[in-house]
Amino acid sequence: MPIRVNLDVMMAKRKVKLQDLADQVDITVSNLSILKNEKAKAIRFSTLEALCTALDCTPGDLLAIETSEDGEA
Repeated sequence: MPIRVNLDVMMAKRKVKLQDLADQVDITVSNLSILKNEKAKAIRFSTLEALCTALDCTPGDLLAIETSEDGEA
């Protein structure tokens, strides 16, 4: 039941660059890149909240559970 991070999709929809978002959220570009490339093992709620505020979205827009081919999570 892998959790997908759709940060790259939201950034593209909002036309926001990695550096600009990192500055808004007060996170390093390196850490934001790890999250964007789905290499992160965890995310703080405060970071998730800041990302949602900056991108004008909800946590459900950024995170999704990947389902298997038979439709199960």
